[in-house]
Amino acid sequence: MQLTALDLTDYRSYPRLTLPVHPGITVMVGQNGQGKTNIVEAVWYLATLSSHRVPHDAALVRRGESTAIVRATFQRAGRPLQVDLEITPGRANRARLQGQNVSRLRDLLGEVRAVLFAPEDLGLVKADPEGRRRFLDELLFVIAPRYASVKADYDRVLKQRSNLLKQMRSLRRGSSANPVGGLDPSETAASTLEVWDQQLARLGADLLRARLHLVNRLRPHLGYSYLRVATDEGAEEALDLPPDQRGDVDSPADVAYRSTALDELGAAPGQLPSTREIHDVLLDLLARRHDEEIDRGVTLSGPHRDDLEIRLHDFPAKGYASHGESWSLALALRLASYDLLRLEEGDLGDGEPILILDDVFSELDTRRRDRLGRIVTHASQVLITTANDSDIPASLDGEIHVVDVSLGAAVPREDGSRP
Repeated sequence: MQLTALDLTDYRSYPRLTLPVHPGITVMVGQNGQGKTNIVEAVWYLATLSSHRVPHDAALVRRGESTAIVRATFQRAGRPLQVDLEITPGRANRARLQGQNVSRLRDLLGEVRAVLFAPEDLGLVKADPEGRRRFLDELLFVIAPRYASVKADYDRVLKQRSNLLKQMRSLRRGSSANPVGGLDPSETAASTLEVWDQQLARLGADLLRARLHLVNRLRPHLGYSYLRVATDEGAEEALDLPPDQRGDVDSPADVAYRSTALDELGAAPGQLPSTREIHDVLLDLLARRHDEEIDRGVTLSGPHRDDLEIRLHDFPAKGYASHGESWSLALALRLASYDLLRLEEGDLGDGEPILILDDVFSELDTRRRDRLGRIVTHASQVLITTANDSDIPASLDGEIHVVDVSLGAAVPREDGSRP
């Protein structure tokens, strides 16, 4: 798919912006703090309903205003696609698709397909599991949007179950509570906890299996992308093949989905247990850990505790990989996502996503920069932000459209000259 125009109103630093966008490579050039990232962030928000920079919407609205509006037109599978999003912090955001109101915001997921790589992605390797779970879920929701509802329901049940655990902890630590209406509060809470166990196990099994299946499909693309970005072998033109034409490769990079439920099942790498098997083991784990959970007031088992383990040379990358290797792994994860989306087009077809590189080249050494440029050159559409013209590698070939960005304005360069 391709972005053809972006219109922003009171979004971040832009009172109003109308920007036509061409196929191929678009480079947004400007000094830091001028609003380059704000433009690509808006596109990413349409794809994921979240920002890659901030956890809350308040920062997305221009200071002094109450609402920001993002409007974009795309071409997907030969058909125009119009998406409008109204962001109002403190209230429910509203959206329109092809001019029609969307009843649930998450119904937008899967319509806009994009892959974004930004400096924050170093945290995929070095930071806590939460960011890696979010990476998996964002990709999952684009490929199979129904899992956004599963995840929302899981989070709701998890919150209510955890609140109940805190209440049970208070009952346990306090003096004996008097029965109310002939019912013992502790017995009533224990009975309610079993109900939440059933719901959490059902939703958790569905989400966990979907994540595991996603990781199994992502693994070969990760290994391939790491070779292309980080090794001498990856520079060979023989490896420059589309994802549906690649054979097996021997790569030092690998990923695995880590979960106590899978450990209990003894699942081998690449194995995909049934939803029923995962449900039963989750339910058993929850029941066995009731006492510990009540003491701590938190739910200790389920996909909210799982992790995507990234490995290099069969060692955990976190704590083992060098800074440069960590950058290569993070970039390989995003390129693997791009390749997977190219293969799994979805119901509408035209699955090739918009590739966004937000201030990436400045973070890479010359070798990785040149290889990344060669990899993305033939993508259908690439949006790049950079503060320094010299960071754009010569390997980024073909026609390049340049947009000069200054505070509150983004103007296509008339001569279209390369930065």
